[in-house]
Amino acid sequence: FYETCGLWRKAKYLKIHFAESWNELHHLLIMEELGGSQKFMDRFIAQHIAVGYYWFVVGLYIVNPVHAYNFNEHVEQHAFDTYDIFLKEQGEELKKLPAPQAAIDYYIDGDLYMFDEFQTSRGCSEPRRPKIENLYDVFVAIRDDEAEHVKTMIELQTDTELRTNHDQTCTVD
Repeated sequence: FYETCGLWRKAKYLKIHFAESWNELHHLLIMEELGGSQKFMDRFIAQHIAVGYYWFVVGLYIVNPVHAYNFNEHVEQHAFDTYDIFLKEQGEELKKLPAPQAAIDYYIDGDLYMFDEFQTSRGCSEPRRPKIENLYDVFVAIRDDEAEHVKTMIELQTDTELRTNHDQTCTVD
């Protein structure tokens, strides 16, 4: 909205938001492969909640972008906490189950440019490469992605310049 009106010119923010959306899409694909899309009513409710959530955040962003980022920070923190509890409670069982192909395609075999792009807290450090050997590893990777989203949302509440591994400001020795 603000970019369209010419009030802000933060193309990097758009790129980071796209990278985060790309990451969340792959979380959805993983969950669908695990059976999360089998029941019509589950899909129907989830899709309608997602549309409502989207428009709520758009409205909040128009009124005050900092509040929108703060709200999303809390949503991402809740996601992290939920995955963390799930891993602690179900970890041993998850280690016995194979990783879904969608997770292997995304975290191991896929183009990791967008994966690196949403991890703004890492700056110029070594890129994060999750190991994916079983379902436990998949949920650890998703949980850690949520932690990265939290850090990004915190940074977006300030007027700092975000850096990723692909920025030209990084130097390689």
